[in-house]
Amino acid sequence: MHLTIANKAYSSWSLRPWILMRHFAIPFDETVVRLRQSDTAARLLAVSPAGKAPVLQDGDIYVWESLAIMEYLAESLPHLAIWPRDKAARAHARALACEMHAGFMALRQACPTNFRRAPGAPRQAIGAEALANVARIEALIAGSRQRYGAAGAFLFGEFCAADAMYAPVVNRLYAYDLKVNATTRAYMAAMQALPAWQAWHKDAAAEPWVIEDYEIA
Repeated sequence: MHLTIANKAYSSWSLRPWILMRHFAIPFDETVVRLRQSDTAARLLAVSPAGKAPVLQDGDIYVWESLAIMEYLAESLPHLAIWPRDKAARAHARALACEMHAGFMALRQACPTNFRRAPGAPRQAIGAEALANVARIEALIAGSRQRYGAAGAFLFGEFCAADAMYAPVVNRLYAYDLKVNATTRAYMAAMQALPAWQAWHKDAAAEPWVIEDYEIA
């Protein structure tokens, strides 16, 4: 398999399938396409009709969109617990993943993903809508941990696709030093301790490319 992604410092969408594949030891090659370059659109359109990263290539099959990639991997590799095995937990996990995929725009805009950002408050005050996003995320984390997460440190016990979908928001909560409760903080620590997370963070820190829009928040 081959995964085309964007800058590791900034690309929240690319992080999701990458951390999932790395965690589950799914073999793949990767290509990083730099954002905001003269050839960025052409390079992405060569592998994705949407012209966006990430894109997974498996032979002559191309899959774009993070959540679609995860579903493809779950279908292709059923021996891996990419989604929880329990039916109720799996349904809940998919609902969480879809809510994250489609929502929380105020928080995304106020606190862009930036793996090179030293933890600290954003330069501008976060508005009420973004704070409401944080409260909703905390409720989702707490509810999943309480109902399904007793067997481990993640949303459904063991790391799964839902956690991969929430990986970028862990970076946002950490990098912008947002006030969160103990349950959320423990979940963040578990995510950040993953070898796959640390590998992504190391690669992001080593990238020499800077996009000012992501650095001014």
